Amino acid sequence: MNFEYDRSAPNAQYYEVLADLIERWEYEIVEFKEAKGNYNTDRAGQYFSAISNEANLKHQQYGWFVLGVSESQEKYPVGTNFKRGEPSLLEKFKYEISQGTTDGATYLDIIEIAPVYQGRVCRVLMFKIPSAATGMPTAWKNRYYARSGESIVPLLQIKIDIIRSQERMDWSRQILEGARLEHLDPDAVKLAKAKYLEKMNRPHIAEEVLQMTDEQFLTKLKLMIDGKVTNAAMVLLGNPDFDYLFSTPPTMMWRLYGADGANRDYAIFTIPFISVVDKIMMKIRNLTYRYMPNQMTLFPLETKQYDLWMLRELLNNCIAHSNYQLGGRIYLNEFDEQITITNPGEFLPEKVEKVLRPGYNPPFYRNQLLAASMVNFNMIDTQSSGIQKVYRIQRDKYFPMPDYDFSSEMQVGVTVYGKSLNEAYMHILFDHPEMPLETVFLLDRVQKGREISKEAADYLRKQKMIEGRYPKIYPSAETSKVTNEETKYIRNKAFDDQYYKDLILQYLRTYQKANKAKIRELLWDKLPEILSDAQKNRKINYLLTSMREAGLIVTDSPNQQKCSWVLK
Repeated sequence: MNFEYDRSAPNAQYYEVLADLIERWEYEIVEFKEAKGNYNTDRAGQYFSAISNEANLKHQQYGWFVLGVSESQEKYPVGTNFKRGEPSLLEKFKYEISQGTTDGATYLDIIEIAPVYQGRVCRVLMFKIPSAATGMPTAWKNRYYARSGESIVPLLQIKIDIIRSQERMDWSRQILEGARLEHLDPDAVKLAKAKYLEKMNRPHIAEEVLQMTDEQFLTKLKLMIDGKVTNAAMVLLGNPDFDYLFSTPPTMMWRLYGADGANRDYAIFTIPFISVVDKIMMKIRNLTYRYMPNQMTLFPLETKQYDLWMLRELLNNCIAHSNYQLGGRIYLNEFDEQITITNPGEFLPEKVEKVLRPGYNPPFYRNQLLAASMVNFNMIDTQSSGIQKVYRIQRDKYFPMPDYDFSSEMQVGVTVYGKSLNEAYMHILFDHPEMPLETVFLLDRVQKGREISKEAADYLRKQKMIEGRYPKIYPSAETSKVTNEETKYIRNKAFDDQYYKDLILQYLRTYQKANKAKIRELLWDKLPEILSDAQKNRKINYLLTSMREAGLIVTDSPNQQKCSWVLK
């Protein structure tokens, strides 16, 4: 070892790792760079792809990319200023790398250490790169790279074929090396038992489970095998103090963005994931949204921006279907009017349209044991219809459909909207409450200006749901309009007196007081058109007198010309 370090430091083991890497120097899964100042992101991405693929081919879990070490014949720490400053700079760099890699893969960890060389403290950054996932080589900007000595070269087709031919195994069922029952969180295991009994809802099962030890219970559910803990058990029930047993500890992150796009707040959550969604739900602002879903609605509907069941289902789906071998993180990004959720791993059905079809069955689960356990704990839907229910929830609120993003082969994203985008679309859904999800999906694409096929457009036009000349089409306002006769009937129909009284009371609760002119303005257009102006005035006087006599309202002054009505 040609440098010194504080052996009592919390990360002392990484100095030993660095010394070992320097001694062995350059080979396919390790790369050193001086990078005294900045370093090119594109070049770093190429090294990420190359080292990740070589680690897979050599059956290693990860490789290393190290900045701040001399590239001369004699290797020694020189220090680097790359992304020096706020810790968020390195976090942002991890994100930048994930934007160009397969499935959004990024560094398992970035370790910052300070070895002392010849009396000078040198800042060294150690980037831990995950092995390419089983059956899936890692690309950088859609190109696969490998190492040839100290050089980066294109990944040979034969190596691509070797990686792609690897057998897909259930990662969640594999034993986590070194993990034992005591590495699980007792409270999480207790919660798992409670959720399991709630799910099963059978007295004889409850009697059996309550007599089991924790190990017997987890063995029954295959979360422990021969006394050993599986990856699935650790993800759902693990003690966060022992998440280092994973090569990449699973994490979830909530981020809040302001209207200007700036990051306002964030929080990172670790295992156990059986309870993490509840913690994230407490972070989300779920404001009340008011809207008019139909032209003839007399006062607006009120709803929360987001259905909590929907958000839980989407987050739990991320937990069940993430590719944990990639080392990525599950993100929930909250904006003013929408929420975006992403997780590492490709979307197995390939297209969301498949999932919306009646009778859909998934091809397979990436994490079969993890998914089965989450079903047992009542965390995800048992009939593979969770996404369909998410779409139905948005349809029943007359909101836009969720948008799935498959632009990255190694990452799935979904955006859910907390407000309406197009009045005509909203009115059409109001008038067609039983519209099939596949049709809603097509109409939603039209309102967002997305392309649909000519055949799909012809179908919507036949249903009188769109206007315009293909491909410049848009939702039709005609389908949401009532006939002249219906309009006339509604305008001439007298409402129950209680309706008008409720409007007055609601106004006073909101604005505290109202003079006669304000109340006249509030009610005038809602009174039947067949009434003359004099009859409307008498109707309003009658309503106010009736409410005063009932002890609901009073005037705030004896002066009848200047007084206002207030709640009693």
